Amino acid sequence: MNWDVIEVEPAGPLALKVQFADGTRGRVVFEQSHLTGVFAALKDLAVFKKAHIVGGAVTWPGNVDLAPDAMHQAILAQGEWILR
Repeated sequence: MNWDVIEVEPAGPLALKVQFADGTRGRVVFEQSHLTGVFAALKDLAVFKKAHIVGGAVTWPGNVDLAPDAMHQAILAQGEWILR
């Protein structure tokens, strides 16, 4: 799919640079207020930096992942996806 993530890399604390299969590039930024529930583990920056791609989605250890279609839509519209 066009929204499959093909590259991900940390871009500072709680931020990632991503590229999609269709060439779209942008940033994903987590605000502290979003780091609850399944995302609480990402408060540990060592864990956050372990972001990788599985099946076109940004994923972390413990089966934590982000919806690539929602990420793609936000980045197309605003250049970044801020998770609040």
